[in-house]
Amino acid sequence: MDLSLSHVWSQMGFIAKFVVLVLAAMSIWSFYIIIERFVFFRKARQQSLQFAKLATQALSADKVQDAVEAARKFPNSHLARVTKAGLIQFLHEKSQGGLTEDETIEAARRAIERETLVTYSDFKKGTAGLATVASTAPFVGLFGTVFGIINAFTGMAMTGSGGIAAVSAGIAEALVTTGFGIGVAIPAAWLFNHFTTLLERFQVEMSNSASELIDFFIKKHQGAAHGARAQR
Repeated sequence: MDLSLSHVWSQMGFIAKFVVLVLAAMSIWSFYIIIERFVFFRKARQQSLQFAKLATQALSADKVQDAVEAARKFPNSHLARVTKAGLIQFLHEKSQGGLTEDETIEAARRAIERETLVTYSDFKKGTAGLATVASTAPFVGLFGTVFGIINAFTGMAMTGSGGIAAVSAGIAEALVTTGFGIGVAIPAAWLFNHFTTLLERFQVEMSNSASELIDFFIKKHQGAAHGARAQR
């Protein structure tokens, strides 16, 4: 009996072959998402580290515009995106006038919150696809398993015996689709959990950056207020 994969494939029915092709497409899709997200998150971490150094130096010297320009150099950095949104809104409200100090800070806070939500949504792209593959691939494989078992019983009925030769092709077909489904689901589930952890970390980093930026705005207003009183 030849139970090699090539022989099993040649003996598989149309439904089982279709199931294997669907699982192969799901595997390719999941690995594309995995590789794309790995590259994207790696860039986000690297650019955020670089931006944090430049932004800290610029804001320590009270050079808000320099911090904005630094943020524009790192489009993949989640920290740069959040910080840039807050700084631009802050500068805009200051140039327009008409708002109190607290209203200006509140406007910047809302801009930061909006950009945080948009950034988190952008970073989350594709992860839902991994969850879908992880949860559905075993069932797709099970669908093929059912037809493999049906083929095994069909072989038994045609030969009139229950020997291994009568059922081997159907059982092999069932096991191939089952194993393929599990093999596709496992890496998708692992990487989905890994990316979920990274997303939670990125969200914490954006929240901390937003809090520090709001503190900077408050201190800047306080310094301006003290300077105005001193001149009087």
